[in-house]
Amino acid sequence: MTAARSGTNPLLEVDRLCSGYGTLQVLFDVSLTVGPGEVVALMGSNGAGKTTTLRTITGLLKTMSGTVRLDGHSITGQPPEALVPQGLVMVPEGRGMLRELTVQENLELGAFTNSDRASVARLMDQTFTTFPILAERRQQKAGTLSGGQQQMLALGRALMAAPRLMLVDEASLGLSPIMTETAFNLIAEVNNTTGAAVLIVEQNVLALDLAHRAYVLEKGQIVATAEGAEVRRMQGRLREAYLGAGH
Repeated sequence: MTAARSGTNPLLEVDRLCSGYGTLQVLFDVSLTVGPGEVVALMGSNGAGKTTTLRTITGLLKTMSGTVRLDGHSITGQPPEALVPQGLVMVPEGRGMLRELTVQENLELGAFTNSDRASVARLMDQTFTTFPILAERRQQKAGTLSGGQQQMLALGRALMAAPRLMLVDEASLGLSPIMTETAFNLIAEVNNTTGAAVLIVEQNVLALDLAHRAYVLEKGQIVATAEGAEVRRMQGRLREAYLGAGH
């Protein structure tokens, strides 16, 4: 895993973010940071506000108050299509691929903002190097891939945008325990090979094994944080206190 860079300014800074749906407020003064090259986990049970946090960061939901900064510049309320060229890419819950398109066609969609064909070709080569099975199945329809391969495709599509920061929403969703471990290993590999920072939203405590730092969200508020080795030491306590013994 890429070591977090100490002494650098945050790549992503979320400051006292409040958001919700219509008049229903879900997030209450959520603050977190992701440094260059870091993997940060945002943990919480169903309904804690994890996906709402990502949707607000990426402009899919309106910010009630608070600020989101990318590389020191406010991106608060900017639409998703304006954020991709700035290096912020989201891997959505459920992976969001187009099942009737081939693997290669799905990957090409990840580079839709890039008009430089040579650059797109280099990104495609990098993605196939990172995920060789996708190269083997480039002409196969995405809907026929296994769950683990679909997760590779979702991550590969994000890589095609040359991200500086990837937001990964519930990578373990619908996967077996073995494939969940594989998905988390893939995220670590992307972090290692590309240096892209990762904010991973999860309720599965195994995600903490990837993280340099972790936050726990409960009822729309940050209720616990941990850094470095403390993330691993807190894993059991997080499981019992916030995520339930079944996770």
